[in-house]
Amino acid sequence: MGVVESRLAELGRALPPVATPAGAYVPAVVAGSLVHTAGQLPFVGGVLPATGKVGAGLSPEAAAELAATAALNALAAAESVIGSLDRVTRVVKVVVFVASDPSFTAQPTVANGASDLLGELFGEAGRHARSAVGVAVLPLDSPVEVELVLEFA
Repeated sequence: MGVVESRLAELGRALPPVATPAGAYVPAVVAGSLVHTAGQLPFVGGVLPATGKVGAGLSPEAAAELAATAALNALAAAESVIGSLDRVTRVVKVVVFVASDPSFTAQPTVANGASDLLGELFGEAGRHARSAVGVAVLPLDSPVEVELVLEFA
Protein backbone atom coordinates (compact mmCIF):
# COMPACT_ATOMS: atom_id res chain seq x y z
CA MET A 1 0.00 0.00 0.00
CA GLY A 2 1.37 3.42 -0.97
CA VAL A 3 1.66 6.50 1.23
CA VAL A 4 -1.33 8.29 -0.33
CA GLU A 5 -3.43 5.14 -0.25
CA SER A 6 -2.56 4.69 3.45
CA ARG A 7 -3.49 8.30 4.16
CA LEU A 8 -6.81 7.79 2.38
CA ALA A 9 -7.50 4.76 4.56
CA GLU A 10 -6.68 6.81 7.70
CA LEU A 11 -9.28 9.34 6.53
CA GLY A 12 -11.83 6.57 5.99
CA ARG A 13 -11.77 7.05 2.24
CA ALA A 14 -10.64 5.05 -0.77
CA LEU A 15 -10.12 5.72 -4.45
CA PRO A 16 -13.11 4.65 -6.51
CA PRO A 17 -12.90 2.97 -9.90
CA VAL A 18 -12.33 5.46 -12.71
CA ALA A 19 -15.64 6.81 -13.97
CA THR A 20 -16.51 5.92 -17.54
CA PRO A 21 -16.41 9.05 -19.73
CA ALA A 22 -19.83 10.36 -20.72
CA GLY A 23 -18.56 11.68 -24.04
CA ALA A 24 -15.67 11.79 -26.51
CA TYR A 25 -12.84 12.35 -24.05
CA VAL A 26 -10.51 10.48 -21.69
CA PRO A 27 -10.51 10.78 -17.87
CA ALA A 28 -6.93 12.10 -17.69
CA VAL A 29 -4.05 13.12 -19.96
CA VAL A 30 -0.32 13.36 -19.27
CA ALA A 31 1.53 16.34 -20.75
CA GLY A 32 5.18 16.41 -19.75
CA SER A 33 5.31 16.21 -15.96
CA LEU A 34 1.68 17.25 -15.53
CA VAL A 35 -1.48 15.20 -15.46
CA HIS A 36 -4.70 17.03 -16.34
CA THR A 37 -7.99 15.41 -15.38
CA ALA A 38 -11.27 15.83 -17.13
CA GLY A 39 -13.99 17.34 -14.98
CA GLN A 40 -15.20 14.70 -12.54
CA LEU A 41 -18.64 14.48 -11.00
CA PRO A 42 -19.19 13.14 -7.46
CA PHE A 43 -20.27 9.66 -8.53
CA VAL A 44 -20.44 7.01 -5.82
CA GLY A 45 -20.89 3.53 -7.23
CA GLY A 46 -21.87 5.02 -10.59
CA VAL A 47 -24.66 7.15 -9.06
CA LEU A 48 -24.83 10.82 -8.13
CA PRO A 49 -25.74 10.95 -4.42
CA ALA A 50 -27.42 14.35 -4.89
CA THR A 51 -28.53 16.59 -7.72
CA GLY A 52 -29.67 20.17 -8.03
CA LYS A 53 -28.44 23.62 -7.17
CA VAL A 54 -26.39 24.65 -4.19
CA GLY A 55 -28.32 27.25 -2.23
CA ALA A 56 -31.68 25.91 -3.42
CA GLY A 57 -32.27 22.74 -1.46
CA LEU A 58 -28.63 21.67 -1.19
CA SER A 59 -26.48 23.14 1.57
CA PRO A 60 -22.93 24.39 1.05
CA GLU A 61 -21.72 21.79 3.56
CA ALA A 62 -23.33 18.92 1.65
CA ALA A 63 -21.93 20.31 -1.60
CA ALA A 64 -18.43 20.56 -0.05
CA GLU A 65 -18.57 16.84 0.73
CA LEU A 66 -19.63 16.20 -2.87
CA ALA A 67 -16.65 18.28 -4.02
CA ALA A 68 -14.36 16.04 -1.95
CA THR A 69 -15.94 12.98 -3.59
CA ALA A 70 -15.45 14.49 -7.05
CA ALA A 71 -11.80 15.21 -6.15
CA LEU A 72 -11.37 11.53 -5.23
CA ASN A 73 -12.77 10.61 -8.64
CA ALA A 74 -10.28 13.00 -10.26
CA LEU A 75 -7.43 11.44 -8.26
CA ALA A 76 -8.53 7.99 -9.48
CA ALA A 77 -8.40 9.28 -13.06
CA ALA A 78 -4.92 10.69 -12.47
CA GLU A 79 -3.69 7.46 -10.92
CA SER A 80 -4.96 5.53 -13.94
CA VAL A 81 -2.42 7.31 -16.17
CA ILE A 82 0.56 7.76 -13.81
CA GLY A 83 0.35 4.44 -11.96
CA SER A 84 0.55 5.70 -8.37
CA LEU A 85 -0.49 8.85 -6.55
CA ASP A 86 2.77 8.58 -4.62
CA ARG A 87 4.36 10.03 -7.77
CA VAL A 88 2.48 13.34 -7.25
CA THR A 89 4.92 16.07 -6.25
CA ARG A 90 2.49 19.01 -6.33
CA VAL A 91 -1.19 19.76 -6.71
CA VAL A 92 -0.89 22.65 -9.16
CA LYS A 93 -4.46 23.75 -9.89
CA VAL A 94 -7.95 22.82 -8.79
CA VAL A 95 -11.09 24.00 -10.59
CA VAL A 96 -14.43 23.49 -8.88
CA PHE A 97 -17.62 24.22 -10.75
CA VAL A 98 -20.66 24.73 -8.52
CA ALA A 99 -24.20 24.56 -9.92
CA SER A 100 -25.57 27.52 -8.00
CA ASP A 101 -28.86 29.13 -7.23
CA PRO A 102 -28.63 32.69 -8.64
CA SER A 103 -28.45 34.14 -5.12
CA PHE A 104 -25.73 31.73 -3.91
CA THR A 105 -22.28 33.32 -3.58
CA ALA A 106 -20.31 30.92 -1.36
CA GLN A 107 -18.69 28.86 -4.12
CA PRO A 108 -15.31 29.00 -2.30
CA THR A 109 -16.87 27.27 0.72
CA VAL A 110 -17.99 24.43 -1.53
CA ALA A 111 -14.57 24.25 -3.23
CA ASN A 112 -12.93 23.91 0.19
CA GLY A 113 -14.26 20.34 0.28
CA ALA A 114 -11.88 19.40 -2.54
CA SER A 115 -9.04 21.66 -1.34
CA ASP A 116 -9.15 20.40 2.24
CA LEU A 117 -9.05 16.77 1.10
CA LEU A 118 -6.05 17.42 -1.15
CA GLY A 119 -4.26 19.19 1.70
CA GLU A 120 -4.92 16.27 4.03
CA LEU A 121 -3.58 13.80 1.46
CA PHE A 122 -0.53 15.64 0.16
CA GLY A 123 0.40 18.06 2.95
CA GLU A 124 2.38 21.07 1.73
CA ALA A 125 2.44 19.60 -1.80
CA GLY A 126 -1.36 19.77 -1.72
CA ARG A 127 -1.42 23.58 -1.53
CA HIS A 128 -2.64 24.80 -4.91
CA ALA A 129 -4.03 27.55 -7.06
CA ARG A 130 -7.80 27.30 -7.41
CA SER A 131 -10.88 28.59 -9.16
CA ALA A 132 -14.36 28.21 -7.66
CA VAL A 133 -16.88 28.95 -10.39
CA GLY A 134 -20.63 29.28 -10.08
CA VAL A 135 -22.52 27.92 -13.08
CA ALA A 136 -26.18 27.56 -14.04
CA VAL A 137 -26.13 23.81 -14.60
CA LEU A 138 -23.73 20.87 -14.76
CA PRO A 139 -23.98 17.51 -16.53
CA LEU A 140 -26.67 15.19 -15.14
CA ASP A 141 -27.79 18.03 -12.83
CA SER A 142 -24.71 17.42 -10.64
CA PRO A 143 -24.17 20.06 -7.97
CA VAL A 144 -20.37 20.07 -8.45
CA GLU A 145 -17.64 19.13 -10.90
CA VAL A 146 -13.91 19.08 -10.11
CA GLU A 147 -10.84 19.02 -12.34
CA LEU A 148 -7.20 18.82 -11.26
CA VAL A 149 -3.75 19.57 -12.61
CA LEU A 150 -1.07 17.57 -10.79
CA GLU A 151 2.70 17.59 -11.16
CA PHE A 152 4.42 14.22 -10.88
CA ALA A 153 7.84 12.65 -11.07
